[in-house]
Order: sequence, then structure tokens, then C-alpha cells
Amino acid sequence: MINFKQIELSDKKEMDACFAGNTYRACDFCFTNLYAWNAKFKTVFAVVHQTIFLRFVDSNGEIYYMMPIGKMPLTDAFALIIQDAKDNKIPFQMKGISLKMWELIKHEMPGQFQYICDRDNDEYIYLSEKLIKLSGKKLQSKRNHINRFKADHPDWEYFPLTTPAELNECIEMLDEWEGNNIPKAQKTLQYDYIATKIMLENFDYLQLRGGAVRVNGKIVAFSIGEPLTKDSFVVHVEKAFGEINGAYTIINQQFIEHEASEFMYVNREEDMGIDNLRKAKMSYHPDILLQEGILKPIK
Repeated sequence: MINFKQIELSDKKEMDACFAGNTYRACDFCFTNLYAWNAKFKTVFAVVHQTIFLRFVDSNGEIYYMMPIGKMPLTDAFALIIQDAKDNKIPFQMKGISLKMWELIKHEMPGQFQYICDRDNDEYIYLSEKLIKLSGKKLQSKRNHINRFKADHPDWEYFPLTTPAELNECIEMLDEWEGNNIPKAQKTLQYDYIATKIMLENFDYLQLRGGAVRVNGKIVAFSIGEPLTKDSFVVHVEKAFGEINGAYTIINQQFIEHEASEFMYVNREEDMGIDNLRKAKMSYHPDILLQEGILKPIK
């Protein structure tokens, strides 16, 4: 039996211990994302035999399980969540299953499940060196945007987020950004606002890394992320005033150069099916499009 509970800030240490050694580069296996987005996904967790189990509600109100992570044999872990679904009289289904996970599941439990691609949740992973140097013809436009930004704003500066005052400045910018970009209070972006504010308000406790760009003494862009696996870094948040040409481009490049250059890969998460996000993430030509899917039993 699994005794699921709501995720609280104080659960970070226990959950991090389960994620330690995780080699999946999926952004879901990260305490910050699970906690900060809980207003939307209502994720609950349990730890059994040093293995973490996660269950959440998606945007359509359907309940899904995530891949168990930890030391328990996969067949035993699956038996527990399948039984949990029966006990709660809900369909057994899983989401966020990468191809690497799917191969393992097929190997351990052949012929039991089907895999359905879920393009809106595919994650964009880039070589950090590429995001820093922006070399080659494909990224020429990015270099042009940065050069234009520097020419238009000769007093610009990048700095890491290290003080409460700087984090408060980011919250003020976030509030202004929200007012400028979401006049109709689109739900997805409201949740994004909640998650971003949670990260800024609990920045040190969550052990996050952040950076911002100032122009004329005012923050015009900021980004937040953290180490995800031994070789990858995840960018949780990137905000910039879109009316400032090159603001998004320069915070993207500067943040990775200063805060994540020691990692080979940078995960910039999924696009959630939002057209402008997909266009922006594809414009950097991902080195890995981490395919994720939905898993259901074969009837």
C-alpha cells in the first residue's frame, strides 16, 4: 500500500535523496518543479524502500502516475502503483515516460503496456556550449539579436542573483511582466506566475541559481535554474520584456555562460503545446528532443 501525501517545502531533503543518482534528464524529477507547480498538478508523493512514487492530475483532470525512481525493482514498484490505482478506482496510466524509460519497462514487463507519444510534453535539450557560443549559420540570427541589444544598451550588465534585494527586484519585474503579457489571465500562464514567484521567494532553500540583466538600472530579464543530473542543468524560468529587442536572447546566453557552463547539457523543458514557445525553443535547434509519452495497459 502506498500512502501518498501532498508535497511540502520540508520534503525537499527526502525527495532529493531519492532523485540522487537519477540519470533521466527529464525535468519532472526535480523537487523544485514538483513543488512550485503543485497549484496546477496537485502532485502527491510517497517514498517506499528508498523509491519515490509520484501521482498527479493533468490539465484535463485525469490522474497519472510518473516513473518510480529509486532502488526498488521496477516490477515491484509497478505492482504497487497498479494496486493503488485499483484501490482508488482510477485507470492505471502513466505520463512523462521517456523512450529510455519505455525501453526499460518493455524489457522488464514485455507485452503488458502500450506507449502513446505526447508531443506537447517533449523536452528541449541543448549542448551548453552551443547556447553559449551560438556558432554557425543556424544561430546567426541569435548573434544578431545580441549584438543589437548591446548596441542599443551600452550600459547593460549581467549579474547572478545572490541577495534578497535582487530577488525582490525580480518579483517586481515579474509582476510588471504579468501585467504586460496576460491581460486575459490565461490559466497556464497564471500557474507559471505562481511557480516563478514560489521559486523567487524560496530561492535559497531550493538551492537555485539565477541571473539577471539590467539596463539603465532596471532588471529587464532574469532566469532561474539548477543542476538536474551529473551532466545536465535545467532552466525553470526565463522572463524578459519582449518589447526590448534581444532581451530574451541575451539572458538565455548569459545565464548559461555564467551559471551552467560546467554541464554538458541544458534542459529548457517542454513547450506545453504553446505555439510561440515551441517556435522559440525550436529556433535554437535542440540537440536532443526528449520524447515523452503516455503509458497504458494493453487490454
